[in-house]
Amino acid sequence: MAEIKDPENTLIMETTKGKVVIALMPDLAPGHVARIKELAREHAYDGVVFHRVIADFMAQTGDVQFGKKGGENFNPSRAGMGGSDKPDLKAEFSSVPHVRGTCSMARSQNPNSANSQFFICFTDAPWLNKQYTVWGQVIEGMDNIDQIKKGEPVQDPDSIVSIKVAADIAA
Repeated sequence: MAEIKDPENTLIMETTKGKVVIALMPDLAPGHVARIKELAREHAYDGVVFHRVIADFMAQTGDVQFGKKGGENFNPSRAGMGGSDKPDLKAEFSSVPHVRGTCSMARSQNPNSANSQFFICFTDAPWLNKQYTVWGQVIEGMDNIDQIKKGEPVQDPDSIVSIKVAADIAA
């Protein structure tokens, strides 16, 4: 397993394809990191599908409103249109590039509309630089992200089984 230097700022994400470890960047995007950790600790992401997965680009997930399998509002045709019941976040754009394994927030045309949805880059995506908030980097398990079923929308999509803050996992 990857060496976890800061358990409070590391996520362990179990997907239907296997485990993924994400190092968070609280110095870069404190508001976004706090939101991701808050939703993880509420188990909001558990069961959420990867609703938009584009080969050689990215895998998008995090619609806790319409994309949560077993949730009261689960609707595969609307997955990707929802968020959490929390307010949208102010953009925290930076010069950190979107490269393979970058975790970044999804949003609408409004730069300050990120809420719960995020994506993980399969490859470098420089056209996203300074336009989306980077909040983490996959440090283990990109091979599992690579295996996520592709599609727009994805038929019978893969999902997040759970996301936990490493500090919350009993040793």
